[in-house]
Amino acid sequence: MRVTKKLLLGSVIATAGLALAACAPTTAEPGDSATEPGATSEVTIGIITSETGPLAGYGEQYLDGFKAGLDYATDGTGEVDGTKITVDYRDDAGDPDTAVNIAKELIGDGVKILAGSASSGVALAVAEQAAQNQVLFVSGPAAADAITGINDYTFRSGRQSAQDVATAGTFLDDISGKTVTVFAQNTAFGQGNEAAVKAILGAKGAEVNSVLVAEDVTEFTPFAQQVLAAGPDLVFVAWAGTTSGAMWQAMSQQGVLDEIPVVTGLGDAATFGAYGEASEKISFLNHYFPGAPDNAVNTAMVDAVTAAGGAPDLFTPDGFTAALMLVHAIGEAGDDVDGLIAALEGYSFDGPKGSTTVRASDHALIQEMYQAKLVADGDTFVPELVATVAADDVAPAEAQ
Repeated sequence: MRVTKKLLLGSVIATAGLALAACAPTTAEPGDSATEPGATSEVTIGIITSETGPLAGYGEQYLDGFKAGLDYATDGTGEVDGTKITVDYRDDAGDPDTAVNIAKELIGDGVKILAGSASSGVALAVAEQAAQNQVLFVSGPAAADAITGINDYTFRSGRQSAQDVATAGTFLDDISGKTVTVFAQNTAFGQGNEAAVKAILGAKGAEVNSVLVAEDVTEFTPFAQQVLAAGPDLVFVAWAGTTSGAMWQAMSQQGVLDEIPVVTGLGDAATFGAYGEASEKISFLNHYFPGAPDNAVNTAMVDAVTAAGGAPDLFTPDGFTAALMLVHAIGEAGDDVDGLIAALEGYSFDGPKGSTTVRASDHALIQEMYQAKLVADGDTFVPELVATVAADDVAPAEAQ
């Protein structure tokens, strides 16, 4: 029996449009039911993610990983147990309305499996469509905690904000009575991090406040001054996208990094040079970089993406993991949505980040995380593993 789920940490999902009646594929033999597990000879996965827009780089990493993972999981055949897997790639440009329209079109065409989403706003909107139309959705790099447990039809192939925050907590001693300021964008991603810090570090006795910045802001000096003037004991920075460099420059120039301990997530390789000499003053929690895990699956992923001309990066394992999950589920259930859900709930497997488990009750993805630092390498900086944080030590609170 699956439990009834509710929104995690008070996040609000985006309102989507009317539900569509999904059409059953016509690839089954006459007389067979296309809704029975294994009845179809071809299953289509609709990938909705950012190929353009502010998170296009994250979308590219996800897609590189997904393609490598699909090849890996099907031994290069694109098939599982006689079922051909077709992928329909669509660009949402990071816009929830665009993503909803794409989801409606795919569902109207009979697609029962959706995946992708670099943007949390997109993921929340597509998750609503998945529930309304009773199709499977496996969210990607989108980190908002509200995605976990939002409905029976939504899973995730990446980490979530609560896992980031819990990892940040592993750098700290007793923080009871200390003040933590969340410095983030005023987006679903930033709000999710704010809620996670309040829930996780606040539960340990910290007083949590926040400075949230509009996504279109390009001048960050006033906000850095605001953080400095408040004088918290710790600053937790949650940031995504192309403005990261300008934000960190402002934080450094205004003296925040000299005066206050700062912890943040280590982003993708494009951001490694953005911190400059300030790198030594920042504690980095990390979801993934190629040198962090040490296992055969990660090696296979890195080799495959590199051979294809890509560069393994922060969200490459999210795509690879999505492919592993979906190939497993399709092998068990074809395109039968209830069967797909049953196949994924409680599924444990070896992924690029080691032993990984889909928590049955709320579909959180339980996975290890990392402490990292940046070290100088000529004119640039490269990540170095400080410690691996066990998956169970940073597992998010269970959605009820």
